[in-house]
Amino acid sequence: MKTAIKSYPPFIDLQPVMKVGGTIRLPGSKSISNRTLLLAALSHGTTEIHDLLASDDTLVMLNALQKLGVHWHQCQNTQKYTVEGVGGKFPVRQADLFMGNAGTAIRPLVAALAVLGGDYTVHGVPRMHERPIGDLVDALNQAGASIDYTGNDGFPPLHIHQGAFHAHRLQVKGNVSSQFLTALLMAAPLIAQHHDVLIEVVGELISKPYIEITLNLMARFGVQVERNGWQSFTIRHGQQYQSPGSIYVEGDASSASYFLAAAAIGGGPVRVEGIGLNSIQGDVRFADALAQMGVEIRKGDNWIEAECHTPLRSIDLDCNHIPDAAMTLAVAALYADGTTTLRNIASWRVKETDRLSAMATELRKLGASIEEGQDYMRISPPSEIQAAEIATYDDHRMAMCFSLASLDGKLRRGATMRILEPQCVAKTFPDYFEAFGSLRNEDLF
Repeated sequence: MKTAIKSYPPFIDLQPVMKVGGTIRLPGSKSISNRTLLLAALSHGTTEIHDLLASDDTLVMLNALQKLGVHWHQCQNTQKYTVEGVGGKFPVRQADLFMGNAGTAIRPLVAALAVLGGDYTVHGVPRMHERPIGDLVDALNQAGASIDYTGNDGFPPLHIHQGAFHAHRLQVKGNVSSQFLTALLMAAPLIAQHHDVLIEVVGELISKPYIEITLNLMARFGVQVERNGWQSFTIRHGQQYQSPGSIYVEGDASSASYFLAAAAIGGGPVRVEGIGLNSIQGDVRFADALAQMGVEIRKGDNWIEAECHTPLRSIDLDCNHIPDAAMTLAVAALYADGTTTLRNIASWRVKETDRLSAMATELRKLGASIEEGQDYMRISPPSEIQAAEIATYDDHRMAMCFSLASLDGKLRRGATMRILEPQCVAKTFPDYFEAFGSLRNEDLF
């Protein structure tokens, strides 16, 4: 796979710049890429996937599918892949699967393996073994799966055995990660060969737009899901995944947030290509949050453009609909005219790192006053942004977010940012610093 296995320096120094502008072609969406790979693998027929994201997380999924006997082929040195579907049954029934730190890969794959049964061990990097998966495992085991924890209860690594699915009804908590519901939805057609399957959400469901992505892609692969609001989902019996023949992966809306925010801070205009008016990703609504801050936003079918020549306004926002892109707002808030409050972001704590704690720690280095709650953050900007050495916690979004603090805004100037371990961006956006440098009109490496 063509991914950014490249040589990164141990850190990158970003000097303040006054003006940014340009056009960025976005890499493929991680959420869409990994869902599409699994659905294509489980389908009847062969699928051509165009514009698949080249990243560590998609490489993890591709390698796992290959170990499970799924044949796929990369078209020369492009991001076009051909995946031969296995018709709902993996050929290899015993495998050891390394899933890195890819939540979009491990959760849906665990559900599919649990339903199909076999002898599988599933593990990842140390941080993955700290990310909860208990709500998903509980839902599957209660329905007849046989999954054991081989480390700490509630967390990977896991050992999946041959189960005996008997339940027509599954229940899963919705307040920790929407990926648990996504996993059950994607596995449900494998259960529903002889009877309908009802999936019920217990409590509040967070990150709803990511479920919209899941339902949209399942429909493209021939499976319709009936919804009762956000509380229950029914998959009628007899449906099977069928290849759509060819499918295109949208640009990554979460990645777009950094470039749109760069325009908000540094003037712009900046245009991102690969998402637009018809995007199925919730994070496109990040642009609406910028509009509340006073940024001029323009949209087309396959692009969004931002421009701003006035000071940013502070906002108070429920971020449940943009959990990943909300991190970018936290850095943009350094340039606002008052205190910004980001609410309903408890899911930050179970991501690649505890992002609430990590963001608070690094923002304070820049001089901001931070109030950190269990599910909110309040950012009061400093009178002057301080130069800092930014720890990235092996979290791609930390590196990308804090690169923005090197830009000069209307109310306060940026400062020199030393970003440690910049290689972490390879998780989703291997060429991020090259793209960011192009907006700054400089070569960062």
